[in-house]
Amino acid sequence: MSLWGRLNRTFYPVKIIIFPSYCQLCGQLLKHEAERVICSDCLKKLEIKQSPSCPVCGRFYFNNLPGDYLCGECLGNPPPFDWHRSLGLYDGRLKEIILIFKYQGYEVLSRPLGRLAYEKLSADQGLSGVDFIVPVPLHKEREKKRGFNQSELLSREISKLSSIPVMKSNLIKTKPTPAQVSLEAAERKSNLRGVFKVKRPEKIAGRTLLLIDDVFTTGSTIKECTKELKKAGAREVRVITLARAQK
Repeated sequence: MSLWGRLNRTFYPVKIIIFPSYCQLCGQLLKHEAERVICSDCLKKLEIKQSPSCPVCGRFYFNNLPGDYLCGECLGNPPPFDWHRSLGLYDGRLKEIILIFKYQGYEVLSRPLGRLAYEKLSADQGLSGVDFIVPVPLHKEREKKRGFNQSELLSREISKLSSIPVMKSNLIKTKPTPAQVSLEAAERKSNLRGVFKVKRPEKIAGRTLLLIDDVFTTGSTIKECTKELKKAGAREVRVITLARAQK
């Protein structure tokens, strides 16, 4: 352990007494050195769904259907991506943590959230054969304003755990658009049409890619990204998101 690491560990009990930090969800004092922003108790209580889901789009089933049946939407209008999974529904504690991570600037939350995404991918064999991890890009103006791209931070964490390289700056967003959260479903589709571009198609031709985003609402973002990746020659595009809104 480095000198800074030893000093930090030695003086951490004093630091939390003088400058105490509290869990942003439950208000409990963060007592352990490894705890950042959210306490370990709240992280353990995240609503990670284990119920069966559509094998393509990952829609959760809340009945007794097995997980190898396509949902009605995938049967009638198959998505461009090949496979998608989420940790759980965009609700409750999971939604609160994502909002804190994304909008309050707590970049450190990418570590526990990235680990949970990696564990979900591993459990569902989503990493097998993946050549590159691709974060959904932000336009440079939005990234500058926010200070980071949450999808890129999650990609880095999954990369560390899986040893699969991150391919950044190849899939880009060419122009700023209004935030998706403020738009209706039909507007979300037109809002993103034609705004993503692959700069170097030869880098992904014939490759299996893992696309990373934070929330799946209507799927407009990942569908548009997937279309561009497939147009550039990607063999397969899988997707992992932290949460999905259930229609």
